[in-house]
Amino acid sequence: MSVQPPSTAVLGVPLAQALPPRIEDKKNQKKFHGFLAGVTSGVTKLVVGHPFDTIKVRMQTSAADRFRGPWHCLTETLKKEGPRALYKGATPPLIGWAFMDSVMLGSLSYYKLILQGGDPNVKLTPFWSGIAGIGAGVTVSFIAAPIEHIKARLQIQYDAKSKLYSGPIDCARQLIRNNGITGLWKGLGATLWFRSWFFMWWFSYEKYAAQLRKRTNMSEAAINFWVGGLSANTFWVFAFPCDVVKNKIMTQPDVKNPPFPTIVSCFKHVYRTDGLRGFYRGFVPCLLRAFPTNACALTSFELTMRWLRTVDE
Repeated sequence: MSVQPPSTAVLGVPLAQALPPRIEDKKNQKKFHGFLAGVTSGVTKLVVGHPFDTIKVRMQTSAADRFRGPWHCLTETLKKEGPRALYKGATPPLIGWAFMDSVMLGSLSYYKLILQGGDPNVKLTPFWSGIAGIGAGVTVSFIAAPIEHIKARLQIQYDAKSKLYSGPIDCARQLIRNNGITGLWKGLGATLWFRSWFFMWWFSYEKYAAQLRKRTNMSEAAINFWVGGLSANTFWVFAFPCDVVKNKIMTQPDVKNPPFPTIVSCFKHVYRTDGLRGFYRGFVPCLLRAFPTNACALTSFELTMRWLRTVDE
């Protein structure tokens, strides 16, 4: 008796259409979940965190005697410029952070999936999650550099005398006119250096999450909130000096021969001028911003990721 080959149709429907979607197709869908969920994270981050970011950048880039501290910087900004000043430079991040978090968290999810061998059920160690974080940081730096460059320049416009740009488009236009298209990417090297510390963010994220799941009865959403805030603060403890150098390089006068042509020259200038304390100017508003901003942002990211997984099932 001969064995008949399997039929290529089921009830007249081609077999490829009659069968459920291939596992490979579902894997491909999962690759894009992080990019979609990252948009919600970016929008949340802007709404919660931009006022803190404005105070941080002003503290980092102003003369040492301009503000006595973050509270003085806040009150002076509100008194002289009004509440809207806290959202100066918000237009680039409104678009940029949604896009940046989409790329950052999407690439993080993608690199994790690669390290998992394509199986999302494989559990990565905190170390390998940190490695995926470095990859995500490097990837997003090429998008983040011009966005953060324009944002920082707009944030340090204190009054009519210091106002060089009417808005983000004008700022970009002037930078391109004076320095060419690559002028938008001033500070890219410092941005790559700064975002390589994403290792500490995602390494600590997994460490904190494991401890909270082990020692508490918190819901997964509550764990995401606390872990998001704690891991962000851990990242900033290590990365903040790099951020100071990055913002100083980005906000230099728009000239052909800037005072800080390299990361090393800027690093030496900060140390020579303000000592080690200079690398942590604006640190308090940064930490105050980092916890609620990233706690909310990463909670929205994880909730969206879980929702996307239920939609696919």
